Amino acid sequence: MVKVDNEPYTTDIRRTEPGASLGVSVIVTVKNEGEGIRPLLDSLIQQSRRPDEVIICDGGSTDNTLEILAEYKRWLPLTVFVAPGANISQGRNRAIAAAAGPIIAATDAGVVLSPCWLEDIVAPIEQGETAVTAGWFEADPYTDFEVVMGATVLPTRRDIDPATFLPSSRSVAFLKSVWETAGGYPEWLDYSEDLVFDFALKEQVGDFVFVDTAVAYFRPRPSLTAFFKQYYRYSRGDGKANLWPLRHLIRYATYLVALPLILRLIWREKVWGWLLLMGGTAVYCRRPTQRLWQNTWGWRPPSRLRAIALIPIIRLVGDIAKMLGYPAGLWWRWHHR
Repeated sequence: MVKVDNEPYTTDIRRTEPGASLGVSVIVTVKNEGEGIRPLLDSLIQQSRRPDEVIICDGGSTDNTLEILAEYKRWLPLTVFVAPGANISQGRNRAIAAAAGPIIAATDAGVVLSPCWLEDIVAPIEQGETAVTAGWFEADPYTDFEVVMGATVLPTRRDIDPATFLPSSRSVAFLKSVWETAGGYPEWLDYSEDLVFDFALKEQVGDFVFVDTAVAYFRPRPSLTAFFKQYYRYSRGDGKANLWPLRHLIRYATYLVALPLILRLIWREKVWGWLLLMGGTAVYCRRPTQRLWQNTWGWRPPSRLRAIALIPIIRLVGDIAKMLGYPAGLWWRWHHR
């Protein structure tokens, strides 16, 4: 279907017959994914439980994303909506609204799903244990730098409390009826939207069931520049949604108050100042260093030392990105209050 105006249009790649009873609908949003969409689609084909339908909302791709999606109509029950200019929340809401199944399993482009992801993530819902299940996510690094990046910014299962864990929408499932009563994804928010949606779901159903075997693997950012942009946007989203104000306040206090005091101490009492700075850095980087140490058993000692030396740099870049992004989000929130 071709449209000459700027209104969103729909391309039906494949639809189940009207009136068919569907159980589980997988929804995804994409934009200019190109060849990068293939690993996700391949992992959906290889699921131990096949989805009853896969609904994808494209935000207006200008590359070959739609052509690649069309290739997969032979193997997946695909429906693709094209909505130029739609943000992630709008895309997810459109896909969920079109879903025929009572159970929604959400994931993202750029991930690879474990073979039992869909089977495991919907099982507690089908068994009547819960209305929302929180899946898990792990790094799938391609380079040594990405190994360090994943260990620095991503928690392990031991780092989280399953009872309070808030899932990313790259690995989550819920009843469509709960999505409706929660008001859907917040369409006014471009980043951190899944956290706001999580809070809305918790108000409806209470605690989620954590399914750590439903794993979505994704590639960490491949460079400091890409990482800075990612965390700037995340933090800007936090500011827009007024999320984690105490965390951000502590970060500002650390860098704008505590760090200058330490630098002043270094200027006056070099030994004690340096010991305090190095001790604080070691404490701040302790858990990422432990994760990295566990993930690099096969590395030679010089490579491991260089990797460990990257951790404080990555953390510093991330903190700067957050401190710049958060006030930008607050400024937006004040102007759109």
